[in-house]
Amino acid sequence: MTTSSRTKKDYLILMIKGLAMGAADVVPGVSGGTVAFITGIYDELLGSLKQIGPAAVKVLFSEGIASAWRYINGNFLLAVFGGILISLKTFATVIGFCLENYPLLVWAFFSGLIAASIVLLVKQQPRWHWREVVGCILGAAFVYGVSISSPTQLAGDWWMLFLGGFVAICAMILPGISGSFILLLVGLYPVFLQAISDLNLIALASFGAGCVAGLLVFSRFLSWLLSRFHSVTLATLIGFLIGSLNVTWPWKVTLESTVDRHGEIIPLVQQNVSPANYMILAGQESQLVLALLMCLVGLGLVLLIERMARH
Repeated sequence: MTTSSRTKKDYLILMIKGLAMGAADVVPGVSGGTVAFITGIYDELLGSLKQIGPAAVKVLFSEGIASAWRYINGNFLLAVFGGILISLKTFATVIGFCLENYPLLVWAFFSGLIAASIVLLVKQQPRWHWREVVGCILGAAFVYGVSISSPTQLAGDWWMLFLGGFVAICAMILPGISGSFILLLVGLYPVFLQAISDLNLIALASFGAGCVAGLLVFSRFLSWLLSRFHSVTLATLIGFLIGSLNVTWPWKVTLESTVDRHGEIIPLVQQNVSPANYMILAGQESQLVLALLMCLVGLGLVLLIERMARH
């Protein structure tokens, strides 16, 4: 759909999708890129981000602000990123409350969303030759490996924060990989939060510059992969989603954790267990029936959205 053919209702829907992306980004282990994939705006998001660069600057000076805005699909980006920012400030609080009070049900819901997305993407995959199968397996193995990795502690120098921002934003673009979880793994998450608390402008500017650079560079690279090696890249992204099911498995026990600046405990390394073992190890009800129900709700929601999109 072109910018000129979109109505106010269309942009409202785009903002709602941005709200969902922002809510997902605050959940450890869940990526906003996953939501973009589920809601069908992933390709346009990458294509629009790819337009931001020297060519856009050239259009700006030769044809004016309006032409440059259309060139980068500015209305689309404004609606999506506006929704993300609003969500990070408001709706994310609801997600945080639900995660704190109903963690099993929230994770089950996300598992249903991702499972349905895998089914839909498999249907879209044009072919499954050995290259696609290998790409899918490697993608799943990569995300699974990241999810079970032990955390390290990197130095909080400005250049390390730049690299951290670069890698984190790249992870957020990819379905199945959480940028905040990557920061936790390398020990930069508490450093970044401390920089916010202390208003360390150098640290924040370094991290922000890394995010901008990663967004512009990696979106181009991923868009190029999808255009040149579409089936293999799509299969790899499907593998990312399959691997992320290890993260969203509801019943898990914490092996390693950290404490944020608010004194709250944030899990770093967790181990999945069966619902029966969860009751023994965690000393809490498994809520198996309700969790399965929420998983089906998530599954049905994605299938309903896909059905509505087709009609």
